[in-house]
Amino acid sequence: VQLQASGGGLVQAGGSLRLSCTASGSISRVDVWEWYRQATGKQREFAALITSGGVARHADSVQGRFTISRDNAKKTVYLQMNSLKPEDTAVYYCAARLRATTYWGQGTVVTVSS
Repeated sequence: VQLQASGGGLVQAGGSLRLSCTASGSISRVDVWEWYRQATGKQREFAALITSGGVARHADSVQGRFTISRDNAKKTVYLQMNSLKPEDTAVYYCAARLRATTYWGQGTVVTVSS
């Protein structure tokens, strides 16, 4: 199973980015999609998740600015990031859970300049 994340880049504060992550290989579905992020020198932290039924949760730090969504047919998850702040700068990782197994993507870099 491979997870391919994309959409990161350099953006000014207040700008927007949309991350995508697609699962491929021997995986028929994804039960729960998650996004995590890890800033330099900090631990990886939870950003958002969405269940197969479309129930979404967002970390307090991104609530109201980020929106997670998914396309089950495409086995793809998205993270729409608006009103970006310099403190959102991090490597963003997607994770796909199927039953008791979690698969991780390689990460995509988001840099927000002030």
